[in-house]
Amino acid sequence: QVRLVESGGALVQSGGSLRLSCATSGFTLDDLDIGWFRQAPGKEREGVACVSTPEGLRWGDGTTHYTDSVKGRFTIWRDNARKMVHLQMNNLQPGDTGVYYCAADDIRCAWGLRHPGRWDHWGKGTLVTVSQ
Repeated sequence: QVRLVESGGALVQSGGSLRLSCATSGFTLDDLDIGWFRQAPGKEREGVACVSTPEGLRWGDGTTHYTDSVKGRFTIWRDNARKMVHLQMNNLQPGDTGVYYCAADDIRCAWGLRHPGRWDHWGKGTLVTVSQ
């Protein structure tokens, strides 16, 4: 059974940094694409970043993808030894506020980032609040 548990959300001032982590269990981490999504109050869930399965596995090519608004500020990576996926977020802005969710699926990562509804496995989220 796939299980995803997010952590690391907090209240931070504009310009600050946070690292979110997604602890995974119930599957081999490299077998699935992993994505980070966020949902701000009153808005739809949107893709933030994803990391594909390693090259040679399923659709995989080992690449990472980011929504335009976070490019250059956010970094996603796999930590296979700890079965976790991290999202480092730098220079946070108030527009980054929202509940951040980790998702996993056998999906084309870049395409999946634009289609949140197509991911099968989700965590419960962690709240990030960025103040002015």
